[in-house]
Amino acid sequence: MIGYVTLGTNDLPRAAAFYDELLKEVGARRLWEFPRGIAWGVAEDQPSLCIMTPFDGRPATVGNGVMVALAASSREQVGRVHARALALGGTDEGAVGPRGDGFYAGYFRDLDGNKLAVFCFG
Repeated sequence: MIGYVTLGTNDLPRAAAFYDELLKEVGARRLWEFPRGIAWGVAEDQPSLCIMTPFDGRPATVGNGVMVALAASSREQVGRVHARALALGGTDEGAVGPRGDGFYAGYFRDLDGNKLAVFCFG
């Protein structure tokens, strides 16, 4: 159902470097590039994650209650992605671990303060 998700940035080159390295961990690559943004995904017919400078020219801000979740294939991959996000300068928003009923996740914020999760089931 979801085609793509967009997160705002105030520093596109810095955000691009963060996501280039982070999304390698889940097998994603740049799918589209344009002057105001970039989209990553595993295939053009699958959902993608975009970062963009705001169209209205005002500063990007973080949405309260907004979070993007990245699907991982295993608990080990959850741990690798979370650790990579922190190593790239992201901040911890919840350590990697079980969250009940087979859901396993870690939470972090990117360099612009956007909240993300990385998760798997099982």
